[in-house]
Amino acid sequence: MKRMATIAALIAFGATPAVAQWAGMPVWNNPKGGTGVTIDGDLGFPNTNGGKGTAYGARATVGFANISVTAGLSNWKPDGYSSSTTSVGGTAQFKVIGGSLIPVAMNFQLGAGTASAVTSGTVTQPKITMVVAGAGISVNVPTPGLSIEPYLSLGERWNKASGFSTQSNFGWVIGANLGFGMMGLHLAYDSQKLGGATRGIIGVGAHVALKAPIGM
Repeated sequence: MKRMATIAALIAFGATPAVAQWAGMPVWNNPKGGTGVTIDGDLGFPNTNGGKGTAYGARATVGFANISVTAGLSNWKPDGYSSSTTSVGGTAQFKVIGGSLIPVAMNFQLGAGTASAVTSGTVTQPKITMVVAGAGISVNVPTPGLSIEPYLSLGERWNKASGFSTQSNFGWVIGANLGFGMMGLHLAYDSQKLGGATRGIIGVGAHVALKAPIGM
């Protein structure tokens, strides 16, 4: 009976409230890349189909010429749940086009993460493993004293709840990275159809780059 109740709850919530390697967050991207270390603070706002609530996260990225590696975590308490889920994960990004003299950039992304079990009433949703793979493209908008990078990311997401089969779904993100000196802001909207419903997440945040991105 307990397993039957768990299955019913998973169906009701679309099998998992997480959509990416960090629960409650968009799949962040920065196709232009950069060198040095960048620290991000993030907020995620899932829509009703995505579980609602507010997610809080932090990330650190180490960038090289054409490769950057990110590690981070998030904490999110969806509406109707009596506990929050904490996820940890990381992303590797590989830039294939772009540079200081080229206004268009393109990269490939590969990321993974895990989200802890979360409780809704008497039902506990199991631990979830998430994997994302895709590509992003951006345009560097030349503005004096300000770096503006709107981007579009497309990719596949795999969600695996412990004890259940893996779900594979397509997702897309539209966003922008803004930089002014060492400081910057980032925002994104993430959309994914999962469990028969389209889940959306609005993400906003701020970052500090200890070395200016390439092209600024």
